[in-house]
Amino acid sequence: MQNDLTNIIQQQVAEAYQTATPLVITANGNKNFYGHQAEGTPLVVSQHSGIINYEPTELIITARAGTPLSEIETLLSKHHQQLAFEPPHFHTKQSGVNERPATLGGTIACGLSGPARADNGAIRDFVLGCEIINGKGEQLKFGGQVMKNVAGYDVSRLICGSFGTLGVILNVSLKVLPKPETEISLSFMFSREQAYQQLSQWNNKPYPITASCYYDGQLMLRLAGNNSAVRATHKKLGGDLFNHRSDNNKPDFWQTIREHQHPFFTTNKPLWRLSVKPFAPLNIDTDKTGWLTEWHGALHWVS
Repeated sequence: MQNDLTNIIQQQVAEAYQTATPLVITANGNKNFYGHQAEGTPLVVSQHSGIINYEPTELIITARAGTPLSEIETLLSKHHQQLAFEPPHFHTKQSGVNERPATLGGTIACGLSGPARADNGAIRDFVLGCEIINGKGEQLKFGGQVMKNVAGYDVSRLICGSFGTLGVILNVSLKVLPKPETEISLSFMFSREQAYQQLSQWNNKPYPITASCYYDGQLMLRLAGNNSAVRATHKKLGGDLFNHRSDNNKPDFWQTIREHQHPFFTTNKPLWRLSVKPFAPLNIDTDKTGWLTEWHGALHWVS
């Protein structure tokens, strides 16, 4: 059945190429807000789904583009593994309407990574290979299932953040990582200058800081790793422990940052995303704007 779907997608792209008809590649539309609004004939790929291969001992998973992220993460969790770049879902769920889950293809095409990006790496650092249909309707394969698999230009990484302009993603192979043994969160009351100074110093140390967030006079850190390393780092850094995993079925703190469910992101004001060199000075009037910083000072959200 999947081969039939691949042939159908390939035929649609080939026909669009012959007639110079623009296509809009889509699955569940969770990230339509991101980037420029595309116009053209919808090319729906949500049915092209399923996990093709998973080798827990090799830390590799291969799945089709329409596979829900939740399905992949659930399978990985059973083996105490994870997608280390923490991709945001931005899934659509309304009362009385079936949930429209985020898909692997949309995640790769948008190139989005979550709070752990500054420590674990970006999504492109975990893509081992991919299979696509290019703009002429040709089926192409890049990379493979090992880290060193390309002698020339690594096109599979170029697909990350390409928004479908380089082709229709069919399959993707990803490197996964074990989940940390222990995870805690700390909070500090700092001015922005103090927070930047401390983060700059801590980044030069072998501390297991996997996420950071500064907002409204408070610096939040997440420590993750083996028990001894986390305990030793907490002892050195100090700070107040806080329960990032909320009760009453509410998302945890880092999930609210990843999924833009934190109160900062609920404003109706225009939102700017500034990716800069860590701790670069920004001339922003904080009296007139909201300002939240992630990725150890490298990512700023300004409303």
